[in-house]
Amino acid sequence: MSETELTKNAGDVSDRPVLSFLQRKLAYIAVLALAIGGVAYTNISRQPLVGYWEFLTLVTGVLCVVTQWENAGDRQARVRLMWTQGLHWGAILVTMNIVLLSPAREMLPAPAISLVLLTLLALGTILAGVSFLSLQICFLGLAMALAVPAIAWFKQAALFLVLAAILIIGLGLAFWPRRTDRRTAGVP
Repeated sequence: MSETELTKNAGDVSDRPVLSFLQRKLAYIAVLALAIGGVAYTNISRQPLVGYWEFLTLVTGVLCVVTQWENAGDRQARVRLMWTQGLHWGAILVTMNIVLLSPAREMLPAPAISLVLLTLLALGTILAGVSFLSLQICFLGLAMALAVPAIAWFKQAALFLVLAAILIIGLGLAFWPRRTDRRTAGVP
């Protein structure tokens, strides 16, 4: 084997664990991206996406069942898994609809409603992870929960960050050493 073939094969072997890891975690990453995307869209459009959050709750419930299907050994355990998760995510859906359909919706602006719904989804995901003793599902819920204050902070800090950037650019332009023309350097 030549050196180029060895290097090529070594690169393939080192890339496989990373690719395999990303493929195994793709469903969790997709759910997290959909949750953050829903909040971002709601912040831009200023309208709550009722159906979107219900769909995302169902997707998260299906993800929980699918990831735990192998751990449920027999038919009875799988039926119990589907029933318990159905009741669990049904309770989360009912809670979301209470927030969306009650007079509380009128007191909250649309971006705040999306953050409340993301918090409820995060809580449901963490509780599902705890009931399964699954670190991956718990971390997904924790990531969703941590996204709530991060999104709120970023929204409040966005103006400050823009003003800070303008200030730094302005100071840089004011104090940047200027190149002088040699012909005018000797003229008073």
